[in-house]
Amino acid sequence: GRRSMRKRPRPRPFRYTLPGLAGALVLLCLSLTPSLLPRTGLTQGLISGISAAFGYAVGVLLAYAWRAFADREARPPRRRSWLILAGVAVVAYVAATVSGRYWQARIRELMDAPADSALSLLVVPVVAAVVFVLLVAAGRGLWRGYRWIAYQLDRWIGERAARAVGWTVVVVGSVLLLSGVVLDQLVAAADRAFALRNGITQDGVVEPTVPERSGAEGSLVPWESLGREGRTFVGSGPTADEIAAFTGAPALQPVRAYAGLDSAATAEARAQLAVDDLVRAGGFDRGLLLVVTTTGSGWVDPGAVDSVEHIVGGDSAAVSMQYSYLPSVLSYLVDQERAREAGRELFDAVYDRWVDLPADDRPRLVVVGESLGSFGGETAFSGEYDLRNRTAGAIFAGPPNFNTLFREFVDDRDPGSREVTPEYRDGRTVRFTDDPAAAVAPAAEPWDGSRVLYLLHPSDPISLWSPQLLYARPDWLEEARGDDVVDAMRWIPFVTFWQVTADLPFAGNVPDGHGHVYTTQYIGAWVQVL
Repeated sequence: GRRSMRKRPRPRPFRYTLPGLAGALVLLCLSLTPSLLPRTGLTQGLISGISAAFGYAVGVLLAYAWRAFADREARPPRRRSWLILAGVAVVAYVAATVSGRYWQARIRELMDAPADSALSLLVVPVVAAVVFVLLVAAGRGLWRGYRWIAYQLDRWIGERAARAVGWTVVVVGSVLLLSGVVLDQLVAAADRAFALRNGITQDGVVEPTVPERSGAEGSLVPWESLGREGRTFVGSGPTADEIAAFTGAPALQPVRAYAGLDSAATAEARAQLAVDDLVRAGGFDRGLLLVVTTTGSGWVDPGAVDSVEHIVGGDSAAVSMQYSYLPSVLSYLVDQERAREAGRELFDAVYDRWVDLPADDRPRLVVVGESLGSFGGETAFSGEYDLRNRTAGAIFAGPPNFNTLFREFVDDRDPGSREVTPEYRDGRTVRFTDDPAAAVAPAAEPWDGSRVLYLLHPSDPISLWSPQLLYARPDWLEEARGDDVVDAMRWIPFVTFWQVTADLPFAGNVPDGHGHVYTTQYIGAWVQVL
């Protein structure tokens, strides 16, 4: 027994088994089925390569299991078997590619997105092949690592124990390496790289000269400490004259207060500094006070604030702060704790000042957050009634699937409502829409008191991605598809997970009103909430 373990031949590089390639072919073709967003050739190639590598592993394991039950050794496949697989592969791949191109065209049509280049027909198989080869090689490397460890242990303990310990060492070591050493180092390196970008000011953004902005002369927050996105936030936006020209009525200069990562050492100190500067600028004397939780590097969607400043004639104040150097996609993956802390500290600092004001002389207090900002904004509240009792309203756009309150409202939605258009408690406080310019369902029910509105596109992968896509069909793929999702989208174990995962970094690269782009929809959202 031990001798057989030691003498088993190693797999040769670039030599693949027939069952493995059959499994790879099946998942390769399934990977060309549609998901939420249109794909480039590079994106499709990555998805196809990952799916094919997983299919190869499944094919190899199934063949191994069958041989174990049949109690026989592996036999070299006949030349005829290889020819049959090659013929099936050509026909299946061509059919899957034609169907995939059709579905991609339908998705682009639903989103008014530009047509894909014919060059992707060449890019997809090339990228897929490279990714497939690399992943299979990595898998074989782990297998050889296991074999070497088991061989060494076999000198001292039984063969079965050696194999069990070998697998344990390889699996646990790989997990610890990826989740600890590698991931932490990558995040730290990215943090350092984007910290340099944080010091750059965007073209056209200049230091404000009006006292209603952080970073201006007399502000408690130095201009240099605001960070790239903070300087953009306070150094742009409509002026009183521009608002008056738009509305045809006298307007005030909107107040914007902000604290950057370099403005104070801790989240609590940054929140307190931002609120102190808000007081200095007269923010609590305005009719409307917005608490804005940013995304990633401190970005605030201009549509979220510019629109309401026009609607209320500049009689508003917005306060926000930065909690990360990382851009949204990376921050979405690794900055959940910092977003949670920032959202809670900022709202609590504002509320502590606001609640001490006379009840008849307070601004209307509202909360707004997009993407990871909605996650941070939610964390200041325990549930529906807390939102209702401590705010005059809220707008949460494109909430990530892991948002605590969002998941609570969606999972406990009223019977008969869909996951992408849920209704919660007859819409008494919390409502959902992908088109705030229209009546928000349930239109026939009263929406009194504080109004909490979630902007949620059926094609937004940020709101729909979940690890459970690996092994479980989600409700949104059992129900009727959303307006901008093709009916042909189906749940396929493992494949759908990678398809939606690949959609994440491109969620903002689609036309407004689809995917993770909500900029112009804030206008209708504010009209509904206010």
